Amino acid sequence: MGGASRGRLHGRGRAVILLPHSVQIYVATAPTNLRKSFEGLSNEVRSLLAKDPLSGHVFIFLNRRRNQVKMLVWMRGGFTIVHRRLERGRFTFPDRVTADAASVRIEAHELAMLLEGLQLAPRPSAKRWSPGPRRTQTTRTLERLGASASAASPWP
Repeated sequence: MGGASRGRLHGRGRAVILLPHSVQIYVATAPTNLRKSFEGLSNEVRSLLAKDPLSGHVFIFLNRRRNQVKMLVWMRGGFTIVHRRLERGRFTFPDRVTADAASVRIEAHELAMLLEGLQLAPRPSAKRWSPGPRRTQTTRTLERLGASASAASPWP
C-alpha cells in the first residue's frame, strides 16, 4: 500500500515558497562554487554582493555550468538552503545582467520560473496595483470642504 502510493506521487510534489513583498531576491551574476554551505555562502553574500545575509532577503547562486542553483535565506533563528539540480538543460539568467553588476534583483515570479528551469521573458512585467498613501480623516475633510467651497463660490 505505501509503496504504490509513493510511486504514483513521485515527481508530482511541488514545494511552494511564499515570500512577503518586502523580501528582495538577489541573483549573484558570477558563478559560485556550490560545494559551499551555510558559512561559505553567507560569506559570499557579504563579500561579493555587499549585502547582509541576516536581512531575511533571498540570495541565489548558480554554478559555472548553470545546471545547479542554491538559494540561501535567513529564517527565524537559522539559515535555510535550497539546492536544486536540473537533470537536463540549464537555468536561464535574467537579461538585465551587466558586466559590472555583482547581483541582479528579481521578482518572486521570476524566481519561480528560474527554479523550474523556464526561460525568463525579455519583456518587462506588467505593473501591479499597490495601495497608495493612506489618507487620514483630516485629509478627507479638507478635500470635501475645498470641493464644496469652490462649488458654492459665486466667483469663477
